[in-house]
Amino acid sequence: MLHRFISQEPFELENGIVLPSLEIAYHTYGEKNMDGTNVVWVCHALTANAEVMQWWPGVVDEGAAIDPSKHFIVCANILGSCYGSSGPLSADIVNGETYYAAFPQVTIRDMVKAHILLRKHLEIDSISLCMGGSMGGYQALEWAIMEPHLVKRIFLIATSATESAWGIAIHEAQRLAIEADSSWKEKQPSAGAKGLKAARAIGMLTYRNYTAMVNQQQDPDSEKLDNYRAASYISYQGDKLVKRFNAQSYWLLTKSMDSHHIARGRGGDVVKMLNSIKQPTLIIGITSDLLCPLEEQQRMASSIPTATFVEIDSMYGHDGFLVESKQVSHHLAEWLENS
Repeated sequence: MLHRFISQEPFELENGIVLPSLEIAYHTYGEKNMDGTNVVWVCHALTANAEVMQWWPGVVDEGAAIDPSKHFIVCANILGSCYGSSGPLSADIVNGETYYAAFPQVTIRDMVKAHILLRKHLEIDSISLCMGGSMGGYQALEWAIMEPHLVKRIFLIATSATESAWGIAIHEAQRLAIEADSSWKEKQPSAGAKGLKAARAIGMLTYRNYTAMVNQQQDPDSEKLDNYRAASYISYQGDKLVKRFNAQSYWLLTKSMDSHHIARGRGGDVVKMLNSIKQPTLIIGITSDLLCPLEEQQRMASSIPTATFVEIDSMYGHDGFLVESKQVSHHLAEWLENS
């Protein structure tokens, strides 16, 4: 069941803009134990939502590393998304109008600040494990720094300590695709749909890689002149996202990823910030990840004093953190047992 938390208190964003109120959509699974030591908070990635047992089966699942029969699991939809939390499809309580493209830019820290509001509402005083992949890892890492005594352990996969120039360039290409759709700033939920489809197509090329695409989408028919499987696959993936997501949220959230830098406003030294993380930390990297390459995970692991690093060999690229759920769950369960 999707829950909603509404705060009527003004919410100041990192850029100084103040939202007059805040709404957070979230899911919980399992029950908190008497001393509150079994809380697992899952931070989700770009186009996911609060229903973590749907998009990460095998990792957060009955009998998996994160099991609702053992853990009290929380997953909140991020600020700026279109799945119930405050974002472009929300109404401004001041004038009653839907924000659409006028919703202010947000950062990863703003998202974590919203998570903390929800944490307090749920009367959670300790998080046994904060975890996330990709953009979810950005949030988990920020949270470990913002509330170091409350977050006890961290699990990061396919993520990084700062957004790279490579990632920012990809996001800009995706935003250019959205902006090329003349409807993208219209005041309607379907605004920018064609641009979003193109942006998703660009994203798919970074989530997978040459090997995965050739193995799964290569045409066996050497006589073809059109209608190739790979082209149909990319178009299909774009259509799928358009049916469930919003272009203005996508544009906004890619901007928030660009802002990810754990040393911003903290002296600028990323290694020093990573050195300051004392919580036991599991870091998993995917060998074929083009978006957050293995070197990103290795760099974090070498700088976090208590980090354990695991490498998963997979042809599925960045999406490997979702596809290789059996391996991920195995390594996570083993680490949790020993940490």
